[in-house]
Amino acid sequence: MANLKSSKKDIRRIVRRTERNTAVESRLKTLRKNALGEASPEAKSEYASSIDKAVKAGVIHKNKASREKSKLARNALHTKSRH
Repeated sequence: MANLKSSKKDIRRIVRRTERNTAVESRLKTLRKNALGEASPEAKSEYASSIDKAVKAGVIHKNKASREKSKLARNALHTKSRH
């Protein structure tokens, strides 16, 4: 257990951030499952938007965001060409 007042505050801050980050990451996973495959353009757009917001909040790294959006774009091209 922390002894300093600032350390106790740090612990509270870490708990809040962890809860927020976990919620955002969970939402991203759900949106990814909905967006990849034969999904509507709205689902893909929502996923891309959520990725950008997660980067802005510092939940995921910008390179990971670029990789995921690239994967989404590749997936969209491949699903169109199969039909």
